[in-house]
Amino acid sequence: MSDSLVYLENALIVQRKKPVLIDVNLEIKRGNFYYLIGPTGSGKSSLLKTLYGELPLEKGKGIVVDFDLRKLKKKQIPYLRRKLGIVFQDFQLLSDRSVFENLRFVLRATGWKDKKKIQNQIEKVLDQVGILTKINRMPHQLSGGEQQRVAIARALLNEPELILADEPTGNLDPEISNEIMQLLLQLNTNGQTVIMATHDYPLIYQFPATTFKCEKGKLFEAELEFN
Repeated sequence: MSDSLVYLENALIVQRKKPVLIDVNLEIKRGNFYYLIGPTGSGKSSLLKTLYGELPLEKGKGIVVDFDLRKLKKKQIPYLRRKLGIVFQDFQLLSDRSVFENLRFVLRATGWKDKKKIQNQIEKVLDQVGILTKINRMPHQLSGGEQQRVAIARALLNEPELILADEPTGNLDPEISNEIMQLLLQLNTNGQTVIMATHDYPLIYQFPATTFKCEKGKLFEAELEFN
């Protein structure tokens, strides 16, 4: 088993047929925590979308959890995403379904059939994120922080090798952001690999980790001054 979950070499990241990041070289090692920073529009989300197959890799080399992005066929994308947990800024929960039904929908869509196994897996991930008691609540009955916990639980359902979190604290106040950050760090401590795109510099300074920056069409490791 390789300890490299993501390997990009001279990759070209394109959004709407325009290059946004050029000559990207990136290696993500199993079990580590990484930040992805940079101004709005600098390519953070485009890079993450390329990693989970939303955008094609036009040029260069790209391997994500053993999938070759240059050879990735449309029918393979669901299999790639089963190895990834994706967390969005705006939660993207189905508003007309309970927490349980939101998670069951994902498991059924990814091939789970056994009702007991589905129930057990949903309870397991909700317990992991500290929100098992809310299993029958509707999304509108939850706070923003609770909704993001459900979204993280959803990302954990298929026991992914890598979590991609795109601004997961962007819609949350500082106290709740801190709680979500602690949760992601706990998952990382338990062996989960995490890439987190963020603008939240106070969190980065509070919880230092390897940081990559997108700026002026380039991706590079950022040297932040931690006082």
